[in-house]
Amino acid sequence: QLQLVESGGGLVQPGGSLRLSCEASGLTLNDYTIGWFRQAPGKEREGVSCISHSSGSDRSTQYGDSGQGRFIILRDSAEDTAHREMNNLRHENTAVYYCAGGQWPICGSTLSEYEHWGQGIQVTVSA
Repeated sequence: QLQLVESGGGLVQPGGSLRLSCEASGLTLNDYTIGWFRQAPGKEREGVSCISHSSGSDRSTQYGDSGQGRFIILRDSAEDTAHREMNNLRHENTAVYYCAGGQWPICGSTLSEYEHWGQGIQVTVSA
């Protein structure tokens, strides 16, 4: 059974940090482009970052300006996991975060580009 699982979410105070992780069963994450998406309350799911896998080299992309300099996207090839490190978190970062795997070798921010999805994990930024 193909499955992605997110971990590392939770409640954090403004200014705090979290490290989201994405693991897979039934597939090898290293073979996929990994997208990170978020869905805030009352809003549609949107792409926030991505790390591609093309010809053995990874390239990460951050969508939007709010995460620039605060969020890091990386892949641990040895562990076959992907991570999204989020620093200096703000209230507006509160959302359910999803990781997704897509076979297209370049990054994309639309949902249809990804075949496999995790269940999502809650991140709440609150004092």
